[in-house]
Amino acid sequence: MATVAEIVTNTIIKKLESGVIPWYKPWTGGEAVNYITQKPYRGINRLLLDSGEYLTFKQIQDLNGKIKKGAKSHVVVFYKKLEFEDEATDEIVIKTLLRYYRVFSLSDVEGIDSKQVIKERENYSIGKCQEVIDNYIDKSGITFQNEEVSAKAYYRPADDIVVLPKLSQFTSSQHYYATAFHELVHSTGHKDRLNRLTATAHFGNKEYSREELIAEIGSSILCNVTNIDTTDIMDNSAAYIQSWLKALKGDVNMVLVAAAKAEKAVEYILK
Repeated sequence: MATVAEIVTNTIIKKLESGVIPWYKPWTGGEAVNYITQKPYRGINRLLLDSGEYLTFKQIQDLNGKIKKGAKSHVVVFYKKLEFEDEATDEIVIKTLLRYYRVFSLSDVEGIDSKQVIKERENYSIGKCQEVIDNYIDKSGITFQNEEVSAKAYYRPADDIVVLPKLSQFTSSQHYYATAFHELVHSTGHKDRLNRLTATAHFGNKEYSREELIAEIGSSILCNVTNIDTTDIMDNSAAYIQSWLKALKGDVNMVLVAAAKAEKAVEYILK
């Protein structure tokens, strides 16, 4: 008889084979936006900027703001295709105009209020899921923190801390717990636990991608174990995993390798 981990893994693989599903962050307040227009940054800027509102130095001055001491600017890239006719050859020439400028996060600025209105929902605590989290926190000693109107969810090994947006920021209670489980699985890789995380892992490389696969599959298993409705969750997980498989050149077999490590992480959380 197939184990829960095998059932979940097979379901994910089938969804991966059906094509790419656009992945999204299941909470509000998760994009980097231009403070003045409130429009999200696009293209490579999605990777260059963390979530939040951004202003240029001149915009900060015009709004009578003050940059906090020690704050650093961030690069934003602007590119535009220009099409013109070459007078010598009468051919249409297309050139790309590429420029960059620097912006500051509103979190590093004093005297200017945020324009963002974070939509909050009346989500609820799911007893069985919360019990898994609370029991793991008690026995592991990990710090678990919900930030006020956060735009990020992450595990930071140096401080052994999991940080999540508030429950009310998520599209549903189920998505909140799926995200919490994802970060808890990451935490099992700490050197004092399963010793899976490596110092050489960085965004986009194979080690980082593999760890993301482990965390997402582990989250899916925990959702199944705690009887969360996984229909929407599984679609989101499959799309997220698909994005990391691109970094692994579509190596679907890597999902099976990650699933074995994910099952070990889940057993550690539930023991």
